[in-house]
Amino acid sequence: MAERQEQTAPDAVMTRIGQVVMLHHAGDREEARHRFLDLWAEIGEDGDPLHRCTLAHYMADTHDDPSDELAWDLRALTAAEELTDDRLAEHESTLAVRALYPSLHLNLAADYVKLDRSDAARTHLRRARGAAESLADDSYGDGVRAAISRLELRLGEDGSSGTGGWGPPRQRP
Repeated sequence: MAERQEQTAPDAVMTRIGQVVMLHHAGDREEARHRFLDLWAEIGEDGDPLHRCTLAHYMADTHDDPSDELAWDLRALTAAEELTDDRLAEHESTLAVRALYPSLHLNLAADYVKLDRSDAARTHLRRARGAAESLADDSYGDGVRAAISRLELRLGEDGSSGTGGWGPPRQRP
């Protein structure tokens, strides 16, 4: 019984990360960055991979310098590679590890575009597209797929790496 309560208890660190995300979305980017850094110091480089992945993923968005953004997105990917589906199941979300990868690779592709490193951007964009098969047909999945398609257009990729496009079906005359 105690074990079951422990599994359904809210994760205080994830709650705190969520609060900082709300602060960031409300427009206080600088304060959000400082609070994320404080949380990162608490979690540590060897802390819970879910906490590190989530925090680094959002921390990247608080940076103006593309090199800093890339560094945080790389930290998020590294932490995601340490995650297990069991660890994610302990969290309130039903997210699977594989569903994190499209967004993580998409962010890295966008970082590399900002740094004018188009080959690295294309590599991560292809990884994002390949991983997108794991996304659900919901608003989150649709948003990530649309962002992948937009970046493909920007980079001149046709997105036809064997999976076909995600646009609306063509009407026949």
